[in-house]
Amino acid sequence: MGYIKGMNLILTALAEPNRFQIVELLRDGPLTVGEIAEKLNLRQPQASKHLRVLSEAGLVEVQPSANKRIYKLRPEPLKEMDSWLNSFRHIWEVRFAQLDDYLKELQDKEKKHDDM
Repeated sequence: MGYIKGMNLILTALAEPNRFQIVELLRDGPLTVGEIAEKLNLRQPQASKHLRVLSEAGLVEVQPSANKRIYKLRPEPLKEMDSWLNSFRHIWEVRFAQLDDYLKELQDKEKKHDDM
């Protein structure tokens, strides 16, 4: 899967509030479909549908256990997203540093002007 296509799948999956909440729940550890449905006040088929989308985006993985399906987060897509966001952080840090330099330059000019 291409980087942009993968990132698009992840962001699209997380854009839906219930799916975002599922990821938040799974942050604390694996849960069954029933536990997720109960915690989010969803019917089990709805929870399963959301989990399928999260699975297709690579955000969760399922482990069958007897008649239960236990879901847990996959760290790799979240690490990819963090790396992607870091590229933007770097851009903004550089821009803020340039802004700081510019503001300091303006303050120095103003101070020189006031001293005259």
